[in-house]
Amino acid sequence: MSLNGKIAVVTGSNSGIGLGVVRCLAAAGADVVLNSFTDTPEDHAIAKGLSDEFGVKAQYISADLSNGAHARALIEQAGGCDILVNNAGVFIGRNLEEIAFDEWKKLVDVNLTGTFLGTRIAAPALREAAKDTPHGSAVINVSSIAGLVGSMVDPLY
Repeated sequence: MSLNGKIAVVTGSNSGIGLGVVRCLAAAGADVVLNSFTDTPEDHAIAKGLSDEFGVKAQYISADLSNGAHARALIEQAGGCDILVNNAGVFIGRNLEEIAFDEWKKLVDVNLTGTFLGTRIAAPALREAAKDTPHGSAVINVSSIAGLVGSMVDPLY
């Protein structure tokens, strides 16, 4: 399958599953936009490495997607969006009595609000991109099994 000319935005993509997804999309020819909270030289080096390895445009954009202005800037700086992969997520590992409110807020902001806002703000770009191809555009939401079954380690997750 060729994704030549497509723009894929992947959240939580500077390591782990997100980085694996970005590599697969770049290997299929998509221009890729990596995203996470951090903004380190290593993050930008990963994007450059993908560009060099696969011959696609790869860029790293730091953004907190639980902030609407950040989410909007991410999609604008991406230059469009054919594929949105909501992969960013955090696992705090505390129970109801142990977790601090700021930790709870981070869990909800990253795992829920960021996915909601990122998708909502990307929707017009995804809709526009879908007009140019018989295959449309795509939103992929990544979740862990811990989001579907209870966990004694993190019941709040």
